[in-house]
Amino acid sequence: MEMLKQLPQQGGEKVRVEEAVSSIIQRVRQEGDAALKAYLRQFDGVDIEELRVQEKDIQEALSQLPQTLIEDLQFSVERIKAFAEAQRRTLTEFEQEMIPGVYLGQRVIPIETVGAYVPGGRYPLLSSAQMAIIPAKVAGVSNVKVCTPPTKTGEVHPAVLAAAHLSGADEIYRVGGAQAIAALAYGTESIGPVHKITGPGNVFVTEAKRQVHGQVGIDLLAGPSEVLVVADQFADPVYVASDLLAQAEHDVNARVALVTTDRNFGMAVLREIEEQLKTLPTAEVARASWDRWGQVFLADSLEEAISIVNDWAPEHLHVQTINAYDIKDRFINYGSLFLGGLSSVVYADKVCGTNHILPTRAAAKYTGGVWVGTFLKVVTYQFIKQEGVEVLAPHCVRQSGQEGLIGHLRSANIRWSGKLDIE
Repeated sequence: MEMLKQLPQQGGEKVRVEEAVSSIIQRVRQEGDAALKAYLRQFDGVDIEELRVQEKDIQEALSQLPQTLIEDLQFSVERIKAFAEAQRRTLTEFEQEMIPGVYLGQRVIPIETVGAYVPGGRYPLLSSAQMAIIPAKVAGVSNVKVCTPPTKTGEVHPAVLAAAHLSGADEIYRVGGAQAIAALAYGTESIGPVHKITGPGNVFVTEAKRQVHGQVGIDLLAGPSEVLVVADQFADPVYVASDLLAQAEHDVNARVALVTTDRNFGMAVLREIEEQLKTLPTAEVARASWDRWGQVFLADSLEEAISIVNDWAPEHLHVQTINAYDIKDRFINYGSLFLGGLSSVVYADKVCGTNHILPTRAAAKYTGGVWVGTFLKVVTYQFIKQEGVEVLAPHCVRQSGQEGLIGHLRSANIRWSGKLDIE
């Protein structure tokens, strides 16, 4: 393996947020709404008295948007909902008599209440609202509370508000940052606590999710966006360069990489990236990301390319080789897989139906992304008749005795022999 572009020396400064987030969480727990409003003044520069968005605010937002945007939002809602519904059908309940008199079963139960965090910041992330809310509602979650930072006017961006509303949000609050995560986890006067928190966010939001995990469930700890493209000499360098820059424009810390088996192709992509940056309106961010984190690997073979991918475990994996579909099963560590040159990552980011809240920083080695199952609990139950006791109890009594757990032994034996202890 050779590197056509590798990471430069990174600066020694690393933002430390753990103490700051801990302080924010503690203050929200102690002061509730007062802390949230103080942080709105401090971080967002707005004074807000009513944290919750009202129905009139939603209708006002909808009236401000062009009809084409509303239609686009409805289209993506339908696509994400349809895929989530297909996923839900794969999760089934059952009951089976495993041995005579022993009935074991499985239930699939929705989480009661979920918090969905929708980022603000540089761009109004309409799809982030949809990805966090729609699978939860398809799963059967009865109450989805959305927290999102307000704009400088103190209102939620109208397009974000429309996206959250059309996706099925039950409650929407003008609160962002680590303080929003604390409110969702512990509750305040205005925001009731939830059972699980989902949605992407900046480093402070991610750290807050890590700190409240245990008090509530979380989906995953997602970092800056990632894409890794695998391409051979038959791929289009224009496509590949545009795919890398599409992710790079997310964040100056986004990680983008190309693995290719052809040196000439790799060099062509490097040249094409420079050309596209000249006309990209978001070039300032994309350039910083590419310069800091962009990589190009030259693999000696397709086998080595696959090995690099499975070790990298990218959030988004785009395979642009002549036989992309045929080799899909050889990739095992990724958040979401895109096969062929036409399968742009941005389609899944926005409108095709799969979820874009995905594992980063190699977490794809042990987990997938958000899906309808994120909001469901698969639980078991047992129903045992006397004939089942006759089969189970002898083994249970002997094992409990061997372990010295005499209370266990008695609980099993009384149902078998009618006596507490073995004679």
